Amino acid sequence: MLQKSKNRTSPISYASFRKTNPFGELTEQQFLSDYWHKKPLLIRQAFPGFSTPINPDELAGLACEEEVESRLVLEKDGPTPWTLEHGPFTEDRFARLPETHWTLLVQEANRYIPELALLRGAFDFIPHWRNDDVMVSYAPVHGSVGPHVDQYDVFLLQGLGRRRWMINPDPVDANNLLPDTELKIMQDFSACEEWILEPGDMLYLPPGVAHYGIALDECMTFSIGFRAPSHAEILSSFIDDLVPDLADSLRYADGDLQIQKNPGEITARTLTGVHNILQQALSDSSRINRWFGRYITEPQHNELPEERESHLSPAEFRTQLEQTGWLIRSEYSRFAFIQENEHVYLFIDGQEYDLLPSWIYIAQLICNHRHLKLEMLQSWLDDNVFIELFCALYNHAKFEFPDASWIPLK
Repeated sequence: MLQKSKNRTSPISYASFRKTNPFGELTEQQFLSDYWHKKPLLIRQAFPGFSTPINPDELAGLACEEEVESRLVLEKDGPTPWTLEHGPFTEDRFARLPETHWTLLVQEANRYIPELALLRGAFDFIPHWRNDDVMVSYAPVHGSVGPHVDQYDVFLLQGLGRRRWMINPDPVDANNLLPDTELKIMQDFSACEEWILEPGDMLYLPPGVAHYGIALDECMTFSIGFRAPSHAEILSSFIDDLVPDLADSLRYADGDLQIQKNPGEITARTLTGVHNILQQALSDSSRINRWFGRYITEPQHNELPEERESHLSPAEFRTQLEQTGWLIRSEYSRFAFIQENEHVYLFIDGQEYDLLPSWIYIAQLICNHRHLKLEMLQSWLDDNVFIELFCALYNHAKFEFPDASWIPLK
């Protein structure tokens, strides 16, 4: 029976998370060319010898925490079929769960389990701004979240037990959903292909492929997902960013108005004017670029750790960096940069920093690497602006120093 446990006791295999090519004989570029966003791929033993860095009871402990996003899906034994419950949960809730046909899901587990942050390093060939999170699911025998379709790319890594995955790449009818459930579960599903995945096996699924996973025994799956904002989200965010800067005096104008044969008609000349207004709003490519940098690095749920209660001074920050030898990027934060003409724009959690072109190395360094070695930064330590910026980012919890138990990858 699943029980709450806060203490991490499971063995950790760092070798399982070492940056490697998990695609066997395929190169990373071949995977991108032939499969990414195109068709599914099963990779047997993508991570040979993989062992889960968290056991089921520890996952239950996370699901009891207030700040952790967690869900329970009960196919049976709920008020209705496929009941969805949101955490945080109590230990008593786990004690009352049935023996079969349910699933526990914990989102953004890479924030709480450092080894899962390392796991994402195996997918660094995909642009970092596309990263979403690592979700962990636990299910007893027959546990599932039902047949469904996701609109994003995902790698499904088996960590414990066995799971049968069934897929169908055919387009899914929008009306093919079960009624009376919060979950978007398909009413009718037939499999074109199916496999049984064991620990270390991984299945890649592009957007729009219907899939159905069922636990064959006690089972844990790690889902490495990638963001795919909808056109509606992109347009809505850009308009929200643009409108406050438009002066009220900017209005539709028709100083060349002519008498119309049909006053009720919206003429081609009028429509051209409206098109020009819209095209003008989209003509500033630099503004669009910088908006997108801010937008795509914004926290999805506005969940950022609070700034540190005790701030370091720049001098104290430098001393601690030299003593520790490492700086770790926060898993709560998103980093990206844009190089444009005489500017380097750095984006962190929706905030924009306009850097000098000579700082392109720093932008590349902190956006490309989760772990920064002292030697990477050594030549900049006498630059006061550099120290002040990194100290401020540390004080606002964008970076952290490793504790004594942290073991860096070689």
